[in-house]
Amino acid sequence: MSAREQWPVACIHHLRFNSDGLIPAIAQDWLDGAVLMLAWMNRASLLATFETGQVHYWSRSRQELSHKGASSGHLQLLQGFRYDCDADALLLSVEQVGDVACHTGARGCFYETGATPTAGGPAALAPPADALSERAQQRRLDPAINPMQEPMAKLRQASEALARQWQQPPGRDDTACALTLLDALQDSLSARGIPWHDVLRQALRSPLL
Repeated sequence: MSAREQWPVACIHHLRFNSDGLIPAIAQDWLDGAVLMLAWMNRASLLATFETGQVHYWSRSRQELSHKGASSGHLQLLQGFRYDCDADALLLSVEQVGDVACHTGARGCFYETGATPTAGGPAALAPPADALSERAQQRRLDPAINPMQEPMAKLRQASEALARQWQQPPGRDDTACALTLLDALQDSLSARGIPWHDVLRQALRSPLL
């Protein structure tokens, strides 16, 4: 199946473009749903996106087609496409190559919260899934929070405890044991330098076991 055949090309005829022939498009991370950016598309950019599977926008400042990430390498690979109930706005589910969508180097463009712009930066908007990794890193740096055991030993103990718990009737301890296992898994991944975002990406690409 070609890239074009995967997407509803015929929907272009039903979309409500504005007087300039444009329609707003929100790009959303396909793994954790984070909003990355908002840009504009027209019929030509939609067709190019459907044809290639790589997102193309319309640059209002340059008045030309803009292949997202063509020069920086931060391509957006289309994973899902929807339009709203009024057919006048688009939602693109994308795999963001390099995890950078904003021209400032930030993961996404929506990072400002105060009265004065900060200009963002690469650290802005870390993937929500990586908050788990950050929590494990904090435990490693501050033993007072939760003294670190050897990650593999901790993971083994938590797995065995959960297996024993699963032999009992369902109860409140089930959640506690599951959280202990998740906590141990976080520490093990952190020790090996593996972020949760990478785990989610691999899970979506791998066949069910």
